[in-house]
Formats: sequence, structure tokens, C-alpha cells
Amino acid sequence: MLWLKTFHIVFMVTWFAGLFYLPRLFVYHATNENPDTAATFAVMERKLLIMTHIGGTLTWIFGLLLLWQTPGWLDHSWMHLKLALVVALTAYHVVCARLVAKFAIGENHHSHRWYRWFNELPTVILISVVALVVLKPF
Repeated sequence: MLWLKTFHIVFMVTWFAGLFYLPRLFVYHATNENPDTAATFAVMERKLLIMTHIGGTLTWIFGLLLLWQTPGWLDHSWMHLKLALVVALTAYHVVCARLVAKFAIGENHHSHRWYRWFNELPTVILISVVALVVLKPF
């Protein structure tokens, strides 16, 4: 079980790294007016999204394996809230993927300020999930 936890944490860090940096690229891309630079940002976003997909998928796989090994965790409210936050993070990930696609075809409709605020959501989720897992408050 410790190996499952280890890999779950490693891939969670990978997933969050992508979800922290991808919106930062959106900020830079949204302020850019040079078509060549925009094309470079689009490539960077696409490649980072692939890494983020891998991190998110493996986080889910190792998390589900942990739940399979320790089904008693599902008896606790903190785990229900954690899973709800992970579902919310997955939805955020899907939105990021859609934004990558929009930028790739030149159809961004948000300002750099919007992306700066958008970038804060995974931070709130990370703090909440870590607090739930460590403190198990309920």
C-alpha cells in the first residue's frame, strides 16, 4: 500500500505542476500579439497538456487502487469531500484542455487578468485536499 501512496502522490504532484503552469502560459499567451510567439505558446501548451493528462490519469488510477485496498476510507466524510474536490479539479483540467484548443485556433476570449484569477483555483483545491487528508476533520 505504501507504494500505491507513493505513486499517487508523485503523479498528483505532476498533475498539479501542469495545472499550475498551464494557466500561467495562458496569461502570457493572452498578452502576446506576435503570431510567431503565439504559435510557440500553442506548442508549449499542447505539450504541457499531454504531461498533465498523464499525471491526472495516473493520479486517478493510483487513488482508485488505494481505495480498493482501503475501502474503509469511504466510510469517512473527509474522503467524500476529497473526492468531490478531485472531481472539481478534473473539471478544471477539462476546461484547461478546451482553452488549449481555443488558443491553438486563435479563439481566446479571456483577458490575461481572467487567467490570473483562473490560475488560483487549483491552489485552493490543493490546500483543501492536503488539509483533509492530513487532518481528517470529520
